[in-house]
Amino acid sequence: MLSRLTRPQAVAVCVLPVVALVATALFAPLPFALAQPGMTANVLGENEGAAVITIAGAKTRTTSGQLRMTTIEATGPDTHVSLGDVIDNWFRTDRAVMPHDAVYPSGQSVKEIEKHNTAQMKESQDAATEAALNYLKLSDGKVKVTLKLADVGGPSAGLLFTLGIIDKLDGDGAGGDLTGGRVIAGTGTIDADGTVGAVGGVALKTQAAKRDGATVFLVPKDECADAKAELPKGLRLIPVTSLKGAVGALTALESGKGAVPAC
Repeated sequence: MLSRLTRPQAVAVCVLPVVALVATALFAPLPFALAQPGMTANVLGENEGAAVITIAGAKTRTTSGQLRMTTIEATGPDTHVSLGDVIDNWFRTDRAVMPHDAVYPSGQSVKEIEKHNTAQMKESQDAATEAALNYLKLSDGKVKVTLKLADVGGPSAGLLFTLGIIDKLDGDGAGGDLTGGRVIAGTGTIDADGTVGAVGGVALKTQAAKRDGATVFLVPKDECADAKAELPKGLRLIPVTSLKGAVGALTALESGKGAVPAC
């Protein structure tokens, strides 16, 4: 025969499952990745002791200013992210909670993801070289471009690689630098025909750019709203959709002649 529970005992019996459920929710892994502003690198300079852009078969020029590609730093593909982690980071402006599949291809191992990111970077570098040489009407049979950037994967540095190659070979086309001596940062994929594509994580990348001295940020036009959401003070956004548009905007910014697009 069951004995009747006292009120405190009854409360305890009811509360324990709730506590267990909450604890499970707090610590169970969730399909999210946490991200923060990552490293930036000046593609006109060196990264880890090696030139980012090396060109053979054509005369190069000495550049001033910087063209900084930007990154985000995300938790690893196999990192355990709990509800507590999500809550801690949700309301921070220097952090982002992103769907895991938006950062890493689903159903792949860590090694497969690393291989995928490396392949994307190689494709991006090839496209950047082709886009730059096409823009300058130079033959890729005569001009050899080597791009080297340690510990960075994915395609989002494509636009900055392309601008760096152009600046080293031709500058603004009139003897000046594309940068105008400024620290210019940005992000965006590039196709061989010069089309600039969206990349994601721009709100964090603008913070990385400002942290590392940039005053201008080139952003794929479709991501203007995201870039403006947490835009650091003193950082000017220039939306771009094509390589020609990006070069034109930088030239106008340097010369003070012509309209410079704005988000």
